[in-house]
Amino acid sequence: MDSNFEAVNKPRQPIEPETVSPSLFAHFVVRSSNLPAMRAWYRTVLAARVVFENDYICFLTYDDEHHRVAIVNVPGLHAADAESWGLAHLAYGYKSLRQLLSTYRRLKGEGILPYRPINHGPTTSLYYRDPDGNNIELQVDNFATKEEAARYFLSEAFKENPIGVAFDPEELVKAYEAGVPESELVRRPATAKT
Repeated sequence: MDSNFEAVNKPRQPIEPETVSPSLFAHFVVRSSNLPAMRAWYRTVLAARVVFENDYICFLTYDDEHHRVAIVNVPGLHAADAESWGLAHLAYGYKSLRQLLSTYRRLKGEGILPYRPINHGPTTSLYYRDPDGNNIELQVDNFATKEEAARYFLSEAFKENPIGVAFDPEELVKAYEAGVPESELVRRPATAKT
């Protein structure tokens, strides 16, 4: 076996279901049929700037985080559309991929499974629904610095697919434990958006 492969893919300790609190509140996402007014309001109220926008979605931030607010443009919504209007999800970030995967294992042991695991590019994310149906995203940053993540929002890959690519959390755990470098594990595959 190639000694380089062994050095790079050194197996890690198995991921155990640990109790780990998120390290930060990351962002929130709202659905709206009023994108221009919503964008202007959040820019004014939060002193935020737009980091990416297309006809479907607008991402804004007010600090060094790649985004703090996202507005999904869904024409024809009304406040009475409880399933589709308003808050889409809240996001909490973890310090490491290991912490995110350990939390996944712990929650799975409690019968709580993500309904949507997705690699957005800037983050690797697991989406859950609380008992009332509110969506909660648990995530880890895929880049070493905030600056690298912010630059990704300007990339052609993000422009072509600002949503992301689905993945299997169990396969990610296995690859992590097998020692695959984290930089490879969090790299978003170049496939169609989900």
